[in-house]
Amino acid sequence: MIELPIRRLRPDAEVPTRAYDGDAGIDLAACERVELGPGERALVPTGLAVAIPEGYAGYVQPRSGLATNHGISIVNTPGLIDAGYRGELLVNLLNTDAREPFVVEPGMRIAQLVVLQVPQVSLVEVDELPESERGARGFGSSS
Repeated sequence: MIELPIRRLRPDAEVPTRAYDGDAGIDLAACERVELGPGERALVPTGLAVAIPEGYAGYVQPRSGLATNHGISIVNTPGLIDAGYRGELLVNLLNTDAREPFVVEPGMRIAQLVVLQVPQVSLVEVDELPESERGARGFGSSS
């Protein structure tokens, strides 16, 4: 288990929690009221900053209930939080519903943060890449 230092940037910010023991995601809550019209997007502040440990990265993911029930997703999903970032966690929400607006209220759980270990990669320029079964076949190549 790793420790994740977290700092409230606003007194009304909610410290993230897990809905159930063993969940991979830690729920992030909104710190401001934001109204999203049909098709609109907005950066929603959480009022929190974190210190992701070196060798790890944070991934901000949509909440399945908001996506299923209201069509709310995250524009840049997953949002990547590098280990060196110390600013406020902002969630770029998108209302995919074509007709209904959606109101984010302070304290509403809007996303989840997953922290995963990531290896350091050393880039090596080569003239040829090793062959693979897939090769250069792209989108739809396995259908």
